[in-house]
Amino acid sequence: MPHTTPNRGLAPLDRHPWLPHSAGMNTSDHDPSADDYVYDEDSGEWMPASELAAKQAASADADQVEVRDAVGNLLADGDQVTLIKDLDVKGAGKTLKQGTVIKSIRLTGDAQEIDCKYPGIKGLVLRAEFVRKR
Repeated sequence: MPHTTPNRGLAPLDRHPWLPHSAGMNTSDHDPSADDYVYDEDSGEWMPASELAAKQAASADADQVEVRDAVGNLLADGDQVTLIKDLDVKGAGKTLKQGTVIKSIRLTGDAQEIDCKYPGIKGLVLRAEFVRKR
């Protein structure tokens, strides 16, 4: 004999008011992102996904650091810079001469440091006060 569970007064799933299709809505018209709630770890609260995305975008804009070179030009990832003075590179035993062009810099998130690639020197980090944008 098959095992059956008695219906304890619960409505079938197709008649629950909290399901989109039971409220007279067409499921193809339902926007799932409008009802998605996500947990915000910063505030410890549940909030709509769209609200959290807007909050994170606003904080990302506020967290960006402006990096300026020696003459005040705004630097960005991928810029080319020129050294304005001779620099001794610690650990490499080399001196980078004034006028040396560094291609494709990357910003580190620090207002004074930029990450660079230069042949023969791995992990070169320069201070923004010693470079000028090309």
